[in-house]
Formats: sequence, C-alpha cells, structure tokens
Amino acid sequence: MTRLFNHRTIWIWFTAAAIFLAAVFLLYPVLNLLTGSISGGRNGWAILLSEPRYTEAIRNSLLLGVIVTLTSVAVGVPLAYFTARYDFPGKGIVTILPLITIVVPEVISAQTWLMLLGNNGIITKWFLAQGVRLPSFYGWPGLTIAMTFAYYTYVYIGTLAAVKGFDIQLEEAAQSLGTPPAKARLHVLVPVIMPAILSSGLLVFTLVIGNFATATILGGRVRLLSVLTYQSAVAEGGGDRVMQSTLASTAVGLILAVLFLQRWIVSRGRHQIVQGRHARPQRLGGLRGRLGGLAVAVPVVLSLLPLVTLLAGSFTVQRGPVTRWGEWTTANFERLFTRFPDAITNTLLYSATAVAIAIAFSTLASYLIVKKKNVLTPVLDYLVVLPLALSGTAIGIGLLMAFGTGGLIPLGGTGAIIVLAYIARRLPFGVRNASSTLYNIPDSIEEASISLGVPPVRSFLKAVLPVMAPAIAAAAVLTWTTTVAELSASIIVYSGGRETMPIEIFKLIDSGLMGQASAYGVLLIAVILLPIIVATKVFKVDLFST
Repeated sequence: MTRLFNHRTIWIWFTAAAIFLAAVFLLYPVLNLLTGSISGGRNGWAILLSEPRYTEAIRNSLLLGVIVTLTSVAVGVPLAYFTARYDFPGKGIVTILPLITIVVPEVISAQTWLMLLGNNGIITKWFLAQGVRLPSFYGWPGLTIAMTFAYYTYVYIGTLAAVKGFDIQLEEAAQSLGTPPAKARLHVLVPVIMPAILSSGLLVFTLVIGNFATATILGGRVRLLSVLTYQSAVAEGGGDRVMQSTLASTAVGLILAVLFLQRWIVSRGRHQIVQGRHARPQRLGGLRGRLGGLAVAVPVVLSLLPLVTLLAGSFTVQRGPVTRWGEWTTANFERLFTRFPDAITNTLLYSATAVAIAIAFSTLASYLIVKKKNVLTPVLDYLVVLPLALSGTAIGIGLLMAFGTGGLIPLGGTGAIIVLAYIARRLPFGVRNASSTLYNIPDSIEEASISLGVPPVRSFLKAVLPVMAPAIAAAAVLTWTTTVAELSASIIVYSGGRETMPIEIFKLIDSGLMGQASAYGVLLIAVILLPIIVATKVFKVDLFST
C-alpha cells in the first residue's frame, strides 16, 4: 500500500481522479450531445441539410460572424494604434474604459441597445417626434451594432499589446532607407502585429457564433444557429432532442474549426523581437490633439452609452410595456427586493458555489499538468480546455441530456445542474490563470520541502499554494464576474424557482418590462463590479497579471 502511494505515484492517482471527474462531467455530456443527433430512427444531419430554415441559420450565423469580426477589427485596431502611439487629452480614461465593456453581461448590453433604438427607444421616439421614422433596429442592424460594440474590445486589447511590444527601431531602419513613414508601417509594423489581429478577430468570430442573448433579443426575423438551437431545446413536449443535438454539434464544429485555424495562424505568423526599443508616444496638443482624442472617444462613448441608459431606465416609470421617459420612480427596485428576491439569492448562492469548486479543481488540475507531468496529464490537459470549443447553449443541452431526469446522475430540477453548468463554462479560465503562475514558480521550493521530510501533498499545500495565492484570488474574482452573468447554459438547464438574475432579465425583456429588467441589470453589474473594486483597491490584487 505504501508503494502505491509514494511521493511519485500519488500524483498519478490524483491525475486519474481528476480525469475521471472531467470525463463524467465534461466529456460524457459532449458525447451525449454528439450521439444524440442520430437517435430514435431519425438522422438529424439529413434533416439539417434538407430543411431550408436550418441551412439558412448556418449561413446567417457565418455571415454575421464575418461582418462583426470585420467591424470589430475596423474599430479596435485604429483605436489600439492611436492610443499606443500618441498622447492626447483624456488618454488615460479612453485607454481604460473599453475594458468595462468586457464585464457587462450580453443580456444587459442587448437590452439597453433596445432601450435606445428599439420601437419604444429614446432615440427612436426623439426622431419620430421630428417626423423621421428610423429603420427597425431588429435584425441585421441591431445585431451588427450591438455585437460590434460588445466585442471590439477583444481586438483592441490584443492589438494594443502587439503595437506596444513592437520594436520601433525596425520602423526607423526602414525610414532611414528612404521608405515613407506610412509605407514603413505597412511593410514592417503590420506583419508583426497581424497575428495578434487575426487571433483576436477569430476569437470575436467564435463569440458571435456562440452568442445567445443578443441573437435572441435583437435577431428579429433573422434565423441564427444559436436561436434555433435554444428553440429546439425548449419547444413544447420536451424539445426536439435530435435537432437540438444536431444544431449544437454544428456550432461546436464551427467553433472547433476556427480554434484550429487560430492556432495555425499564430504558430506560422509568430514574430519575436528581443531587447527592442518601444515607441515613445508622440504628444498631440492643441486642436489636433483634441480632434484626435475626440475621434478615439467616440467608439468608447458609444460602447458605454448603454450603461447610462440602463441606469436611467431603472428609475423610469413604466406602464405595462410602455416606458415613460422623463418620469422617475424607485418602484422598479422596490419590486426587485419585495417580489422577486429569489433570483438574487440564487445568483449569489450558485455562483459562489461554482467559483469555489471551479477554482479548487482548476488549481489542482493546473498543478498536475504543469508541475507533475506523467502519462495521464496530456489527457487531463485536453479535457479541462474542452469547454472552449463549446457554446453555452451546447453545454447546457449536453448537461441536460446527461444529467436531466433519468440521466446518469439525475440533477434535473435542482440547483446543482446550474452550478455544474457554471463550472463547465468557466473552468478553462481558472486553469489558464493558475498555469501561467505555476510556470514561474521554481521546482526547488517544493523539492526543498520534500527533502526535509514533508509529504508531497503537504508540501504542495504549505510551499506552493501560498505562492499561488495572488493568482488564485485573481482567477476567483475574474471567474465570479463571468459566472454571475452567465445565461446561455443556465437558461437551458434551470427549472421553475431556480431562476438567476440573468434569466429574470431575459424573461422581463421578453415581456416588455424594461424598467424592472433595468433594475435587475444595475444590481447585476454592482454584483460584478463590487468584488473587482474590493480586490484591486482593498487587497491590491492585480487581476490582469496572469
């Protein structure tokens, strides 16, 4: 027995246990999802190819992905280049503000764009009062605008890092040979930052394909893959299991293809600049600086405008589906806490439980993958990042098929299946954060502890874990911010009485009750931002160090 659990083999047993848990709760639902497309004598793939509405949804989803990717690049790249290369009035604020859009839940973003440009929106009504009827915001216009201003930040962040890390001496060398500045940037700078742009753009594409909230709220008559998948899952009579599996598997295939393409592009287009000199931002003053700052501020302000609308809407009187702009009230918040408190409690309880389990498991899994490599760790590595290839809707359907009523472990109708959906959605982020820190921790720390007679597990707990604590805290906060806002998976698996705040917001929007939805939205953003503020200001946790 002692030989089976010595300091070398004990980690293999831990790896095997982690693989077992990942296989049961991650791989098994995915296999159910994939095999469910052919069951009960029906071939979902044949139906998919034969019915025009399904092929139309695939074409529309791909087209929307391309459009939003291009518009996000068109906004994010110039913004990143200008903020990296120039100093202008208000640059400090403009540089940070786009990051806020990342923590705004998609359901809130879609809702507030609707409050601005929907049929009863502020801007729509103002133009109507001037005798101008705006085109409907539902469909392609709304989808493109809302998703662009939600996702351009990913392109902005990736490009900004690439431009800041570029060696300006290469550009100067090209200019010294007589190449005009603009041409030098085109031939020297662009090839170096292009992998970052392409990688960020492909990330945006996958987010669009998997988007549920914006697609459902603003899609109108545009058929999209994520919407049809959701409708197949919640249809009367228990849903169409064959088609929900087929549609979800199609989305998984598209996302996997893009992820492989992203890895191939990054591996082939990597440029390394060693000990280079970064460009010193050029100061723009006077009218030129003000105009430059204004041009950069426009997309930032537009992306944050929904937040202002959300706050105003939460205090606005509503009579049925009609929002009475200019009439103020606190009734929306009063209803929130007196009539619908369960959604708040459920959100906090389920999210806290999921974060605790996900961070504990991701910390152990990362330690095994990085520090205790063995024949089993590659399998674990692939399993824990599997959710990256799955949309939230696909994860929800897979979990419901595997653990719903009559499943392997019947969890249908309980809060446990919602917690499981949260963990499955966010596990890769915890693994990534923990792994990045472990690579920087020398093995000698743990080896010294073991050499002094401390058992392996206790050495990990006493020597390694305290060093990882800041990164674990950062991962916990960032996991929390995305977990409390999760909708696409939880709306598939929840049952009556288990609603969370994002689900309630979605239901209120569907009922046209924008005032109450706005109040929920304000509270949800407060729940998201409060831990970030406490972690960064009180405990001095660097959330972006990993």
